[in-house]
Formats: sequence, C-alpha cells, structure tokens
Amino acid sequence: MMRRALITLLGGAAVAWPFVARAQQPERMRRIGVLMNRAADDPEGQASVAAFQQVLQQLGWSDGRKVRIDIRWGENDVDRDRRYAAELIALTPDIILASGTLSVTALQQVTRTLPIVFVNVTDPVGAGLVDTLARPGGNATGFMNYESSFSGKKLQLLKQIAPNLTRAAVVKNPASAADSAQFGAIQAIAPSLGVEVSPINVRDAKEIERAVAAFAHFANGGLIVMGGPSTSAQRDLIVALAAQHKLPAVYGLRVNVTSGGLMTYGPDRVDQFRRAAGYVDRILRGEKPANLPVQAPTKYELIINLKTAKSLGLTIPPGVLAIADEVIE
Repeated sequence: MMRRALITLLGGAAVAWPFVARAQQPERMRRIGVLMNRAADDPEGQASVAAFQQVLQQLGWSDGRKVRIDIRWGENDVDRDRRYAAELIALTPDIILASGTLSVTALQQVTRTLPIVFVNVTDPVGAGLVDTLARPGGNATGFMNYESSFSGKKLQLLKQIAPNLTRAAVVKNPASAADSAQFGAIQAIAPSLGVEVSPINVRDAKEIERAVAAFAHFANGGLIVMGGPSTSAQRDLIVALAAQHKLPAVYGLRVNVTSGGLMTYGPDRVDQFRRAAGYVDRILRGEKPANLPVQAPTKYELIINLKTAKSLGLTIPPGVLAIADEVIE
C-alpha cells in the first residue's frame, strides 16, 4: 500500500516538475527597433526618443530589463534608411517604431509582416503605407502629422503678427500631395483675410533664392513654409532669405524658430512619440496594427522668436503671446 502511494506521489511530482520549471523561467526579453528620420545629434530627435522610452517604462517596458531598444538614425536619406531598415529587421525585433514616410517605406520594402508603428507621417494612405486611416489593414499604423485645417491657422497667425500683410508665398514641395492639400486650405481662407496666396516650389537652392527674391520685390509679403523633408533640407537657406528680405514667416517645425525663424505652428512632434508608445505597448500585448486606426494630431504648439520679431520691426500682439507655448527671447 505504501509502495503504491510512493509511486503515485513520485509520478505526480514528475508531471508537476515541467510546469514548475516553466513557471520559473524568466520572461522573454522583447525587442524594439527604432528608425529615426533625423541625425543622431539632433536635439528634437533625442527628446523624442527619450519621451518614447519614458512612456514605455511607465507602461511596464523598461529598456534593458523587459525590452531592448535598438536605434538607427536615417537622417531622411533614402540609402541610409534602406541600409538601417535591413539592419534592424535582421535583429528580429518584435516591433519597429519608424519616424517619417521614408523610414516606413524603407521598412515595408523589406517586410510586410513585422509590426510597424509610425510617427510624423504626412499622408500614410497616399504613400501606400496603409489601406485607410480607420482600418490600416497591413503591418503598419500610427500617428500622422497632417490635418489640412491647421494650415489655415498659420495664415491667420501670420496676419495677426503682421497686420499689413496682403501677400503670402507658400514654400512647398510640388510633388507632395499633402503640401498641395495644405496649400488649398490656405487658399480657401486667404480671401477672408485679404491676402493673396502664391506657391514657391522647392526643387533646389537656386530656385528658392530666385523665387523668394522676386516675391520680396513687392511690399507687404510673408512666407508660410511647409514642414516636409524638402523644405527641411533647405531650412537654413529659407530662414536666411526671410531675414535678408525682411519677410515675416511661419514654419512647421520648431527647429526653424530656434535657428532664427519668426514663428512655428504645427503638431507637437515629440507628443506623437509619447502616443506611439501606447500603440507599441498594445501590439506587444497581442493587438494587430491592422486593427488600430491611424490617428491625427491632437496637440499643436505655437513658438515665437521675439528677437526675430524685433529685427523685422514687428510687435507681437498680447493675445498671440498669451496662447504661445514657448517664447524665445
């Protein structure tokens, strides 16, 4: 009797041991790739990655403990993006965070199955990254930085700061569908503000110099600069031309103002990385990118450079200063 009991006990233990061993095994380290569209020393890029990591940690994904994060900096360069996309995918991550359309495109040229969460993409449907905003349908979803209505707000702000403004040139990429849509939104609101709008197409530095000089030949003009890769590549030139020709200008990126531009109004790009961490968390816990809708910006920021305003002979109205998120003195 005792012998049968002992055998039964040992048999039960043998069955239980594998379950105990599995329960004691450490949780698998998850891996996240990050493909940025900025240089590694870019302050806003570093702030964005830090914000992403901070929210991930709050959600239980501590870098180096529960998750490993591999970062590559593509600098909006097609060849660099392709190389780094291949590198990151070779590391077999569970998911990749991608900033900018070029980064997502490079990744999807290699894989259509690995989950991708994107940020700062202007037109994900037009670029072929997702099927629709509500139902992405593939391996990518995320946060777009475009909503046409905010473009009209740029012209309104420019008119408030420079009341004598009667002409505005929109510096844009002629090949960008999103830039064209934003230009249309600006055109729609321009008559109510008494402003005539015309485009300046960004192709090369010489063309920009000629177009801005010709536009500045007549008085009461200002610039609205789109925030895509083409205008970003000519950022320093455009800021310098605006100063040279005494043209008030509103930009789409914070870096334009910190480098001497008058004003920026656009989506808070760092905030998109915070929101992206939530999507990454949900996908790591089992949800599918195909079922998570692409989201539009919810937070915009207005930044004003008072030193530049003074050099242009402009006084910023108190009402505009009151709603500014940041004032650079």
